[in-house]
Amino acid sequence: MSPMSVSGATNPPDADFHVLASSGGALSSIEEAINSVFDPISNALGWFVFELGFPVGGTVFPWIVGWLVLAGIVFTIYFGFVQFRSFKLATEIVRGKYTRNDEPGEIAHFQALSSALSGTVGLGNIAGVGVAVTIGGPGATFWMIVAGLLGMCTKFVECTLGVRYREIHADGTVSGGPMHYLSKGVAERIPGNGGRILGRVLAVFAAIFILFFAIAGGNMFQVNQTFAQLRNVTGGETGFLGGAGAALIFGILLALLIGAVIVGGITSIGRVTSKLVPSMAIIYVSACLIVIAVNIPQVPAAIGAILSGAFTGAGVLGGAVGALIQGFRRAAFSNEAGLGSAPIAHSAVRTKNPVTEGYVALLEPFIDTVVICTMTALTITIAGTTFYRDAQVSALGGGEVPDGVIVTSDAFATVLPWFPYVLALAVTLFAISTIITWGYYGQKAWTYLFGKSTGSERTYQVVYVLFVIVGAVLTLGSVLSFADSVLFLLALFNILGLYILAPVVKREVQDFREKRRSGEVSRVDVKQ
Repeated sequence: MSPMSVSGATNPPDADFHVLASSGGALSSIEEAINSVFDPISNALGWFVFELGFPVGGTVFPWIVGWLVLAGIVFTIYFGFVQFRSFKLATEIVRGKYTRNDEPGEIAHFQALSSALSGTVGLGNIAGVGVAVTIGGPGATFWMIVAGLLGMCTKFVECTLGVRYREIHADGTVSGGPMHYLSKGVAERIPGNGGRILGRVLAVFAAIFILFFAIAGGNMFQVNQTFAQLRNVTGGETGFLGGAGAALIFGILLALLIGAVIVGGITSIGRVTSKLVPSMAIIYVSACLIVIAVNIPQVPAAIGAILSGAFTGAGVLGGAVGALIQGFRRAAFSNEAGLGSAPIAHSAVRTKNPVTEGYVALLEPFIDTVVICTMTALTITIAGTTFYRDAQVSALGGGEVPDGVIVTSDAFATVLPWFPYVLALAVTLFAISTIITWGYYGQKAWTYLFGKSTGSERTYQVVYVLFVIVGAVLTLGSVLSFADSVLFLLALFNILGLYILAPVVKREVQDFREKRRSGEVSRVDVKQ
């Protein structure tokens, strides 16, 4: 996800992703007019969020990355390395071993996990990683893993709070996320008007930022990327999708598909993503394993390059420090730990013990970053294509870094010449799952700001679906960059709230332990 990142949704600006350029005088004029308004705002905010930082080893460590990683370190220590101690428990809970079907909520633990993963796993795991190992060298992979492991604890904290402070409505639907735990939790922890005002301000900012990104980054950008990839593999401008009206038709068809899913709410989304996420992960990871298996003799050398590059300065930009920065940056932008987005999906889970979903959520950065991002990096390193090595030389010399998706695709093509078609399928699945999930995130932000009613929800859904069509025909680069910036700016407010509310999570952990010890909560064999 992010600037534009594509983390499946949101991933970062450190990758130079190709987007579809609109054709036609009218569309171009509209695009130019909108971009001209957003350009100065986008540039200023993008510099503050992604470029401003502190100097380390001859390069700059972005403050937002430091803020996210620091939170992971603090929470890991505060909760006694819970992501390692409770990993087995987390896998048991996600299988439904500690939750009964009659508990409050809308979806099972596995569906909540797959829904949240559909918003983070995406093209950023493919293209963004390609950029990270090009600029930071193979050593960036090691620090990517470290950051992913730390992010597991941040996800544990925010998703526990998401369930702890969620609202269960009269119709059985659930609303949760940073809007709710910031407003309620901060007011609860800080007595008096000061706590209520601070909590309310943080919650409103969170809702606005999430809503804006949902429409621009989680929707328009994904549609734009998907059509560009599909058009590219079908012959480009002269191919099947090269006609003037192809983008519009594609946008309308996709809008109908997305609309049919999001109208059904999180239960419908959970059913779709619980099938879509495993499918796209299996397709992509299988391709990685094929490349690795064919090049099995090179695996020890690749692992050695990753370890040596992390500590001895084998990275291209800034030596070992550059590898660390690129690894941390990619992980932070990929798994969204600390951004407050995932708790919206996790809050809908069926459970009466909030911390159970915290345990489930800690698996998310592990799957997204430790597994999928690492598989991509290892595949690129093992393949060691001429294109990849030339790209490193170019980066070292201050030249332009190529599109990360090309670096990754080229690595796969050494074994699978037809991989561009697989990539097009993967990008399509990633994008659709992201659009669906962010449609739900945006709806919860919308109803927090404008009230929950059938009319309010339908209004949002119509607006969201219309922007699917807009995303297919307009690029609006400055709007998308602005959306990325506000999403990551949300981490500033969200993590501040997490620090204040960490003792609440610790009480939930202790309460669940007591219930397990007394037998009030025990393993069940009920299938979800």
